[in-house]
Amino acid sequence: LLQEQQQEQQQQALLTNVLANQQALLADKNTPAVGPQDAKVAVIEFFDYQCVYCSHLAPELEAAMKQSPQVKYLFKDWPIFADRWENSLKAAERGLAVWQQKGAKAYITYHNAIYHTGHFEGALTDNDIVAATKAAGAAADIQAKDSQGIFSANNALAQKIGLTGTPGLIIMPAKG
Repeated sequence: LLQEQQQEQQQQALLTNVLANQQALLADKNTPAVGPQDAKVAVIEFFDYQCVYCSHLAPELEAAMKQSPQVKYLFKDWPIFADRWENSLKAAERGLAVWQQKGAKAYITYHNAIYHTGHFEGALTDNDIVAATKAAGAAADIQAKDSQGIFSANNALAQKIGLTGTPGLIIMPAKG
């Protein structure tokens, strides 16, 4: 019973924190977003390209996107494994660059291509990142603007909400 009460309190705290940070979750122009601007529902994922659980979730999310094109999907890069595996950060920076310079369609092509490699927990290679970048129609050496600032903001937001790791999946109304 105590465990159930604690779990209920944690859920309530998460909900309160999500609602308190709704604007940052839904309206950050630096967050890659796919789907209609007037969507009624938003799915926000905090992820790391080297997270094994994110990798397992990716095909499910990809299928959901195909089945529910009326939903807006937002991707918050949170490269928490960058200290352990440099390609965690490299893949996140490249994805952000693709988003900034090529837009939503190219971004989701890149994003899915990284996960289609099946390489996680340090197995992602430079060649994987280059191949995904090219699949998205971008130059292999494309660079993101202010990636460190964006990733720091995502980290701060994840902590404010109370996320403790990746993937962090939030499904909420798309309008405040």
